[in-house]
Amino acid sequence: MKIIKEKIESNFNVFIEDLKALIRIPSVYEEDESPYPFGKNIDDALKEMLAISDKLGFDTFYDPRGYYGYAEYGNGDEMIGVLGHLDVVPPGDLKKWDTQPFSPTIKEGKLFGRGTQDDKGPTLGAMYALKAIMDSGVNVNKKVRFIYGTDEESLWRGIEEYKKKEKMPDYGFTPDADFPLIYAEKGLLQVNLVAKNETNIRLKGGDAYNSVPSEILYETKDADSLVEALEKLNFEYKKNNRMITVMGKSVHAKDAEKGINAICRLLIAMDKIGLKSKCIDFIVENILEDALAIKIFGECKDDVSGALKFNIGKINMDENNETLNIDIRIPVSIDKEFVLNKLSKVVQKYGFIIVENDYLKSIYTPLDSKLVQTLMEAYVEITGDSKSLPVSSGGATYARAMDRCVAFGAAFPYTEETEHQPNECIKLDEMKMAIEIYACALLKLLK
Repeated sequence: MKIIKEKIESNFNVFIEDLKALIRIPSVYEEDESPYPFGKNIDDALKEMLAISDKLGFDTFYDPRGYYGYAEYGNGDEMIGVLGHLDVVPPGDLKKWDTQPFSPTIKEGKLFGRGTQDDKGPTLGAMYALKAIMDSGVNVNKKVRFIYGTDEESLWRGIEEYKKKEKMPDYGFTPDADFPLIYAEKGLLQVNLVAKNETNIRLKGGDAYNSVPSEILYETKDADSLVEALEKLNFEYKKNNRMITVMGKSVHAKDAEKGINAICRLLIAMDKIGLKSKCIDFIVENILEDALAIKIFGECKDDVSGALKFNIGKINMDENNETLNIDIRIPVSIDKEFVLNKLSKVVQKYGFIIVENDYLKSIYTPLDSKLVQTLMEAYVEITGDSKSLPVSSGGATYARAMDRCVAFGAAFPYTEETEHQPNECIKLDEMKMAIEIYACALLKLLK
């Protein structure tokens, strides 16, 4: 490990420049007419990562349709998988960024930019960990494959295409969460509530199912009344003639209770001035600002993974329909059917139908498994931290995409987690230590 650490140190500035090149590509999902399944920018990010992989000495493969790619090194029948993704969530309100989200900037020992923490930085860091092992002369007698997903922030179509056409690793990890290790992940259910719009209200806002909306804009002739209601509620807003922007705080939907949902706040204020719609009535009568949706589901939680989380990610009220896009994180011991039945009983009285958008079942890896034990040994060996224990998470990582896979780093227990938020960043010294942990882990897995 001493030699490997020296290699990591000598390559670290190159790692930073490679990461900057990835961050400069705004790889947000696009619905367009391009030949690429998720838009040209995501395809550009995939090709850039493969070019970096090739430079580092990996063998690479690009799916001709652009759904996925991978890079690998080593030989042997056994395959270790490292699964990362190159797509990112939209930057949101640019005014809340201190830097440009796709112009990587180093300040005070931090690298800022969308994707630094989720997930370009950690994925590239794990690659540089294996590069250090390669440069140290270690005999890599197993195959290590880095699988690059392109659709993780939405519907996982990229990794699903990989699973249809390629060999799955025997075991591995995804560098897309927290250290020391995530041994359980809640179920993820994304649904649309859809009903006929029988009002004159037109409203559209939110960035993604899995992000608490940081703001929403509403144009109204009755701006003064809405402002009065917002002030009585002590909700932050901005007014520009008839345009009212209600402010929130964006966080990942897995931590929805730590954010402020701008959509919910606007609808609560609209109700206060007498505006009615199915979306308004549903939110006001059942949710308000409760990200646990206790009125619908009760105290829905377990000891392994905690409480159910409920996020109103997007709203669209056009001339035809009222639609709410909702992200639900389900405790590992709770069935999907329980959640759908509870929700259905509530929403049907408003005239909504439930349209399922995505579902990922929960996962649970025993703490005494060889994979968990090995990765934990690497974490303790590099950090000296034997007190932090594996945890459960509401996040949905690629650990669900294969058997014998867990989420492993790259955020430490003390890291400021900024994914899906303005000013997303990584501390460079923390990333260097994460690379050392990944190198130690891969070294142990290769034995």
